[in-house]
Amino acid sequence: MTEIPQTTFKRVLLKISGEALMGDQGYGLHPPTVERIAQEVKSVHDMGVEICMVIGGGNIFRGLAGSAQGMERTTADYMGMLATVMNALAMQSALEGLGVFTRVISAIRMDEVAEPYIRRRAVRHLEKKRVCIFAAGTGNPYFTTDTAATLRANEMACEAIFKGTKVDGVYDKDPVKHADAVRFDRISYDDVLTKHLKVMDASAIALARDNHLPIIVFSLDEPGGFRGILGGQGTYTTVHG
Repeated sequence: MTEIPQTTFKRVLLKISGEALMGDQGYGLHPPTVERIAQEVKSVHDMGVEICMVIGGGNIFRGLAGSAQGMERTTADYMGMLATVMNALAMQSALEGLGVFTRVISAIRMDEVAEPYIRRRAVRHLEKKRVCIFAAGTGNPYFTTDTAATLRANEMACEAIFKGTKVDGVYDKDPVKHADAVRFDRISYDDVLTKHLKVMDASAIALARDNHLPIIVFSLDEPGGFRGILGGQGTYTTVHG
């Protein structure tokens, strides 16, 4: 039997982009990739950690991109929110296929496919060890899923946000384009804002800062990365006060 590492975290929120579900495709969902991420979540769930998730919708539709092409911004943002619901349902299906009880909770009412967001009910789901996937952003246009993740993490009293990306932390410049990019082990919220580092959008960083909520940035492409970091191993950057 595999030994389960110990963790000091009781409840966390995992934020991933919609693009993370694409795999090597240029659009949409790649079921093996969704399955792999679900396995990562299950491995952390098996440690006894209560997990919330927020998934972006950029693999299907990005509101800001639609707006830039002439679409009315509010309409484009609502379309982006609907894309996040599709991703949440895909992740729910993958998790429940692994035996992990999951609830999709939408900020926009669509009772046939998801629960409406009621904070106390969501907290109860977490206490019952169900994974809660928060969909449709905040339910408001002009707010990103990064901001939605920070909002829900605060409302659920999460101890940290885990931001899964394609790189293993926060760098002073794009490590894909610059070989001399330097990774930070720890960095303050204010430095992220003043250096314009692309961790999360400014409103999400400010909301985390004001509520002393740490953000842990790690590579979602590293097998076992999420579980490893919770067990005190791996490479990552902590954004803190």
